[in-house]
Amino acid sequence: MRSVKRNPDRLSMLEKSWLVLDSFRPTGGPLRLTEVAERCHLPKTTAFRLLTELTEIGAIARRDDGYYLGRRLFELGCIVPLERDLRHAALPFMHDLYEATHETVHLGVRDGLDVVYVEKIRGQEAFALPSRVGGRLPLTCTGIGKALLAYSGPDLIEEVLGRPLRRLTPHSIVDPQRLEETIGQIQAAGLAYEREEAQLGGACIAAPVFGDGMAVAALSVSVPLARFQPTRLAPAVKAAALGISRALARGI
Repeated sequence: MRSVKRNPDRLSMLEKSWLVLDSFRPTGGPLRLTEVAERCHLPKTTAFRLLTELTEIGAIARRDDGYYLGRRLFELGCIVPLERDLRHAALPFMHDLYEATHETVHLGVRDGLDVVYVEKIRGQEAFALPSRVGGRLPLTCTGIGKALLAYSGPDLIEEVLGRPLRRLTPHSIVDPQRLEETIGQIQAAGLAYEREEAQLGGACIAAPVFGDGMAVAALSVSVPLARFQPTRLAPAVKAAALGISRALARGI
């Protein structure tokens, strides 16, 4: 549930509880009661009651400066099977890729029309990036997202091309024909490139990770545009993504 489109009065208590938890994006807190109520479009009395109940079970933590997401959610999030197994398989190859490049390495999965980042290793001389573990960005504005989109089947591609394309920077692809051509190039090369489409001054190269014959994730290396060298980075990214795919196939 990414936004409130239904009448809040008709939502179940479970749905309202989820709205409260989801209102803590993207930082996890702190939030004041008024902020939570405004973000959820709920009366303050309802928001307060839900925050109190969620605090009692550990899903929310209350401190002097406001409310935070609770540790109980972190504990549960760490045992989500798909992401847990994916991270377990990917981390050795992500560390190898980092050692080979000393640049920022990302691992992401698709959720709807977004990329959700499940792991990140920050480069020694990393520049500011909009990505963070647990955060999400549009598929079409990121290397990981475009790699996932290209290998997610024609139905998703058709859906994305039929919608207004989101823009994060002046360089984000918002022309459907250009995006369709880009997807074809990714499918032919097995690699996706992104230049200043998610962050000005940045670039990345990404490759899909396969499990059970489907693209279940993608891996990328992000660098400042000034030192973006695709011919050097591409083989390393592709080899690491292939290694993760093989590890997943072996059930590691």
